[in-house]
Amino acid sequence: MAAAQFTGSLISSRNLLPSFSGLRPSSVKFSPSANHVRVGGLANRSFTGLVVRAATVVAPKYTSIKPLGDRVLVKIKEAEEKTDGGILLPTTAQTKPQGGEVVAVGEGKTIGNTKVEASVKTGAQVVYSKYAGTELEFNGSKHLILKEDDIVGILETDDAKDLQPLNDRVLIKVAEAEEKTAGGLLLTEATKEKPSIGTVIAVGPGHLDEEGNRKPLTVAVGNNVMYSKYAGNEFKGKDGSDYIALRASDLIAVLS
Repeated sequence: MAAAQFTGSLISSRNLLPSFSGLRPSSVKFSPSANHVRVGGLANRSFTGLVVRAATVVAPKYTSIKPLGDRVLVKIKEAEEKTDGGILLPTTAQTKPQGGEVVAVGEGKTIGNTKVEASVKTGAQVVYSKYAGTELEFNGSKHLILKEDDIVGILETDDAKDLQPLNDRVLIKVAEAEEKTAGGLLLTEATKEKPSIGTVIAVGPGHLDEEGNRKPLTVAVGNNVMYSKYAGNEFKGKDGSDYIALRASDLIAVLS
């Protein structure tokens, strides 16, 4: 490998870049050290490795987990391994679940002088934000420990339209995309713009103020609303309709 030569202020860049012509896959060797790789005859170099974090494994000697504060322990619902028609899905095609059963609840949190208990109880079936919490392997099952505020709502059925939003979240039935342009041209599926408008079908009890008091939301069931384009958690209902659960602060306007 050619090297750059430094002489005073003169820097020679001749042949600065090495030639990799004729490099074969067999000449790439990984050393026992996770951060070193040998390429052909090149000397070992240190590379920052890609770290994939797995779920924390809780040793069998621990028989219970008690979440602290406003945290909740959820047993993750297993991913579907088959389609409705019975076709076995490969691991890469299985949708990672975003729901599960509450198995333990913390003591709550204090806001101002008010002690606020969790809105969910043990045994509740909940849906949570996609990237929330810390995954655990406990008693042979996957669990997630997360803040209660990361729980989107309670869903006791397998139909998204039955979601009961928590705190300041609302559930919206998304309006169907326009089939035609303003000029009457028929749109294909690929050119239909996803709408950011829908109808509120369920609202949470409201957010907590600085004193820990619950403040009802200003939107109501039946309101037609416009919302931020990339907000919330999306769901597909059994009726084929699209639904989205998001915070009231992500609503832009009420349409009438």
